[in-house]
Amino acid sequence: MWHHMTTDLTALTAPTAPPFSSALAVEPVGDGRYTAELGPDWAVGPKAHGGFLIALLVKAGLARLATEGPAVDPVAVSTDFLRAPDLGSVELATDVVKLGRTVSVVAVRMLQNGRTMLTATVTGGALPDTEPLWADLPDVPAEPPADAIDRSAEESSAFRIARVCDLRLDEPTAAFVRGEKAPPVLRGWARPRGEPADVLFALVAGDILPPTVFNVTGAFGWAPTVQLTAFLRARPASGWLRIESRTAAVTGQWFDEDVTVVDEAGRIVCQARQLALTPAR
Repeated sequence: MWHHMTTDLTALTAPTAPPFSSALAVEPVGDGRYTAELGPDWAVGPKAHGGFLIALLVKAGLARLATEGPAVDPVAVSTDFLRAPDLGSVELATDVVKLGRTVSVVAVRMLQNGRTMLTATVTGGALPDTEPLWADLPDVPAEPPADAIDRSAEESSAFRIARVCDLRLDEPTAAFVRGEKAPPVLRGWARPRGEPADVLFALVAGDILPPTVFNVTGAFGWAPTVQLTAFLRARPASGWLRIESRTAAVTGQWFDEDVTVVDEAGRIVCQARQLALTPAR
């Protein structure tokens, strides 16, 4: 009996792998190809989260560049979402486009069952570690206030990523949560659980808030990204990442989002712009 009790206590107290970095594991299989697993945690409904997919593409692209020369940081990534991959195994095929002293470029394709699901161009370089000469920061507090909406408290499977990363919404701008309509502006905060934010999590944060179009249409559902381009500007400091997302136009079935991610030190760490489809009414 004591033996079993000891085993159970060990299992309860054993450290678990950080859910973000462990989910980003890629395995080289030769010829510039890698395999990865799309698990259920980093998903929105039955499909993998778009920001997470981009981070996985970048992870494979950086791994490939590191086999050809010194390791680099991601400074830009442009991604086309061709199809939505199912949860499960994917292959990441990489092709080095340029190796340079300042900028290197690698193309990455995500394949599932022989079909290309996403394509990306990843630009690598050196992220600055100096203070910016000038920055226009969104008006978002460094930490979420007491009335911020904690998405991890929700039971809906649509936002299960909030169970593996800490995600809060700014209550005043989240009108759709109250069943109201408002301008397409959302603010929030995010940080990974069990580990500090890194540049890849800053990239995910550029696509982590609910679609701003929810505030305009009142229609909820899948708002698939068609194209997303992100710039990485600095390595994030530990602590909360504050986020502001804005839409300039909702026209027909299309809407855009411009997202700014700022770290605890007050530096812009990611800027993302995407074109997406509105949810079906």
